[in-house]
Amino acid sequence: MDAIKKRERMYRSIIGQLQNDGYMAIAKSLTSQVKPFNPCTSSDFLFKAYSIGLEQVEEDKTDQSYIPNVLESIPPGRGIDLEFENEVQILSPEAVQYETCYVTAHKAPTRAATFSKNGQYIATGSVDTSIKVLDVERMLAKSILPSDINNMMEQSSQAGGMADHPVIRTLYDHVDEITCIEFHPTQQILVSGSRDYTVKVFDFTKSSAKRATKAISEVERVKTLAMHPAGDFILVGTHHPVIRLYDLETFQCFVSCHPADQHKGPINCISYNQTGNYYASGSKDGEIKIWDGVSSRCIMKFPDAHDGDDVCSVVFSRNGKYLLTSGKDSVARLWSLAAPTHPVLVYTGAELSGKQTHQAQAVFNHTEDYVFFPDEQTVSLCCWCARTGERQRLLSLGHQGPARRIAHSPTIAAFITSSEDFRARFWYKSPLSE
Repeated sequence: MDAIKKRERMYRSIIGQLQNDGYMAIAKSLTSQVKPFNPCTSSDFLFKAYSIGLEQVEEDKTDQSYIPNVLESIPPGRGIDLEFENEVQILSPEAVQYETCYVTAHKAPTRAATFSKNGQYIATGSVDTSIKVLDVERMLAKSILPSDINNMMEQSSQAGGMADHPVIRTLYDHVDEITCIEFHPTQQILVSGSRDYTVKVFDFTKSSAKRATKAISEVERVKTLAMHPAGDFILVGTHHPVIRLYDLETFQCFVSCHPADQHKGPINCISYNQTGNYYASGSKDGEIKIWDGVSSRCIMKFPDAHDGDDVCSVVFSRNGKYLLTSGKDSVARLWSLAAPTHPVLVYTGAELSGKQTHQAQAVFNHTEDYVFFPDEQTVSLCCWCARTGERQRLLSLGHQGPARRIAHSPTIAAFITSSEDFRARFWYKSPLSE
């Protein structure tokens, strides 16, 4: 009953404010639809309440004693929120300002890459079945000029024993291509998926570690993984249309109890939101689904999200209000979960060079000011303002083949690209550079 009274008062305040501001026709129309129990009189109460609330929000942002919630505590910035933002000053760099800082090579095409949640480590995976774990600080310490890349590549194999070498672990336990990698959010544990029908868990705390400590046998080739924010569970997507949830301690498997919830094609991508209370999936069937993180029930669908083309990537904004997706139509889209019928923004331009052949990902930068997306045809990185969709300058990626994977650091202006040219490039924008 208390909620009903509050809602009644809210509607009366809206009508009173409209009358006070001279919008009599709108106030009359709203009154006929809402039918409040008590008559509404002209009042400036709503504006005053809004002003007081806005001042309090601004004070909370600057108050050093203010304790932010989990989402607000993720540095830096507060992420994208189109509902409340008007003019936002962008301090983070656009894509063209990044430079190659380090290059590592595999013996075959490199198709998997990811950052740890704290931004301290990067992992790359290859068709040669190897996984490399790299230390970000060490890569920054060995920052190179573009002219030094070839020389560095010739010497990197001889530098494996150096204490300060960026590659801190090389892991081997798969027998086919590494397709996806995920770090545990709090422990030095890495989980990988492969075309060999397995998911493997590596503990890389020891320098001698090369083999997996645990393994899951899947029914099909593994395509994508998503680690729960707490690190207790992992989602697995394969060439089979059913998504599986595994308990990382017991390896017990869970699936939705309703077959109609499942996709109708292979699972291309999965992503949890920041709290883990729901997750998103994209499939070769062209559909995006939002799932309840506890019951594993499908609670929302985006049919033909990319005009029927394969969905290649899904990633939540920090506040969980938005979902950034990309498809084989070479278009990135931003969806509001509050109004999922149409995207709120469409990031266009990459499709002008044609639809992509391989899967590529659209990602936010670390502040969610920009959206990055690798253009397969030109081997360059497209960049858009996340809030307006305005296209920025292209960054040439320097690869000799398509960039198959991009991952941006969650904490600094840095990202990794992995390519068919056997190389993974670490990109960084130094705060000291102009």
